[in-house]
Amino acid sequence: MNVALYGPRSRRWTMTERGKGALWRDRQTLRIGPSQMRWDGETLVIDIEEAGAVLPLKVRGQVRVTPRMLGQRRFRLDPSGRHVWEPLGPCARVEANFTDPDLKWAGTGYLDANHGAESLEDGFADWQWSRAHLADGSTAVMYEGKLQGGADFGMALRITPDGQAEVMEMPARVVLPKTAWLLDRMTRADAGYTARIRATWEDTPFYSRTALATRLWGEDVVAVHESLNMNRFATGAVQWMLPWRMPRKI
Repeated sequence: MNVALYGPRSRRWTMTERGKGALWRDRQTLRIGPSQMRWDGETLVIDIEEAGAVLPLKVRGQVRVTPRMLGQRRFRLDPSGRHVWEPLGPCARVEANFTDPDLKWAGTGYLDANHGAESLEDGFADWQWSRAHLADGSTAVMYEGKLQGGADFGMALRITPDGQAEVMEMPARVVLPKTAWLLDRMTRADAGYTARIRATWEDTPFYSRTALATRLWGEDVVAVHESLNMNRFATGAVQWMLPWRMPRKI
């Protein structure tokens, strides 16, 4: 269960790898060790009881994600359909209540899922992804990158308040400053507009998560953006470092 908190006095990170014996699921519930996710028909309820890394600080609380609409489509990211992406709840009400650390937050969020028939590093060289909520209740999503075979993939979607995904013309390319680890970042914005980085939340050798101020389809928005480089992820140096951030309990 990956949990990332970015508050100035409550920053936490947890992503413990666990063995098969720690996993249980049925149609409504997925348990991973002491934490679980369950769907009650309207809300995804996430109960979290973890320990952080590198410092083993406790992370305990509950997050409730209530989609305002459910996505109506899933998308193949490669021609053979080995990797599938689903915007399950493109716009959602999110309530976070933690006891460790003492943190409460409520606002607008997003829920999606990726699944596939092979590991990400076998399928992708890299990708750039972002989402932003629009004034009319729609959600803008940009998703593009390069497959391991060298082919490009990409889409620009406007997901309407009824969950329908409208394919849009891809906005202009904007190259963002590299991260401290010299990871390339790129996004999309209306022609003539330069997107601005508001904050970099995650900065690792192969992945970054960023808040952007940008403009899409004539509207100024704040976007959540991520850059992923799977070729970097697969290197020996990164694989050696991963257990420090992703400890294993097998």
